[in-house]
Amino acid sequence: MKNLRLTILSRLISFSLTVIFTGVACGEHRPTESTLLVFGDSLSAAYGIEEEDGWVNLLAERLAVENLPFVVANASVSGETSLGGLARLPAALEEFQPTVVILELGGNDGLRGLPLNVLKDNLTTMVEICLAADAEVLLVGIQIPPNYGPRYTEPFYSLFGEVAEGFNLPFVPFLIDGIPQQPQLMQEDGIHPKAEAQFMILENVWPALDQMLRTSAE
Repeated sequence: MKNLRLTILSRLISFSLTVIFTGVACGEHRPTESTLLVFGDSLSAAYGIEEEDGWVNLLAERLAVENLPFVVANASVSGETSLGGLARLPAALEEFQPTVVILELGGNDGLRGLPLNVLKDNLTTMVEICLAADAEVLLVGIQIPPNYGPRYTEPFYSLFGEVAEGFNLPFVPFLIDGIPQQPQLMQEDGIHPKAEAQFMILENVWPALDQMLRTSAE
């Protein structure tokens, strides 16, 4: 049934994507470069700040400095859910044919109280689609505010690690770790980090990603 589901998704979902290339992704690919696709929500789409200040653009700049042979494509969409991401993913993979995908979705599902089994199924299917397209996956987790109650927030947080463990994926437990505890680094909505905090997001992602990219480039 799962293979049938993937086939139906791949064949029936067709639409255009607007994706902004950042940093070294501007211009044509050099023959030795591979694509790193960031596939997330507003936390990766530079919500509320200038795009050039977002952590994804900082990542592109870091790759250039580190002389790693990757270009960055950012297919993140503010407000995106795991279901929306699942719908968009096949077209994004076909368009960019990435070697590595940073999968950063689920926060909006949590804020809407989506049943956790549905979120886990959606993330699992997206990972399977990426792996079937010969793309490695770095899974990124997120936490939601404690006012949702521990009966939801704790298993919500844990499910990202469970998905990563199930596929033996590199994993970032909490994308914005260390930032919400410093209110001066958060935008007025209390959800999105300011421009000044974007380098901290990159530092949260970089250790796991750096190892992946260097292994992939060998």
